[in-house]
Amino acid sequence: MKALLFLGLAFFTPLALLRAEGKVFGRCELARLLRQRGFSGFVGRKVADWVCLACHESGYRTDAVHDNGSSRDYGIFQINSLYWCDDGKTPGTKNACRIPCSRLLDDNIEDDIRCARMIALEARGLTPWVAWNRYCQGDVDPYVQGCWHRDFGNIL
Repeated sequence: MKALLFLGLAFFTPLALLRAEGKVFGRCELARLLRQRGFSGFVGRKVADWVCLACHESGYRTDAVHDNGSSRDYGIFQINSLYWCDDGKTPGTKNACRIPCSRLLDDNIEDDIRCARMIALEARGLTPWVAWNRYCQGDVDPYVQGCWHRDFGNIL
């Protein structure tokens, strides 16, 4: 019986550890990923704007959740459940990105990127993000300082 219990624990414990978990991105790691995904110049903004936004919205954490009372913000870009994703809790959600909010909390940010691009395209910029409006209006170049092999200055 003890052997059977041991075998059961040995089999099921690794499966429990396989669930999706969040990640804290490094500043430059995120900058390079966003540059690879075409964020340089997207909606008239630099990669540095997006890195600043992620820094102040989520601390670069993919599992960040902020409760606004009637809705919640999810993931590295803090995407709102009233307009952009469905968390099953927010009455009247629009779910414009057609995604469960839970998908914005794992370490794969490809779906976060797609949704953030949709938000920025609709707004023609980054103004929907409170943190970008509050913290990223000045010189954002320090957010990507030293992130490129050869620093291309403020064009990125």
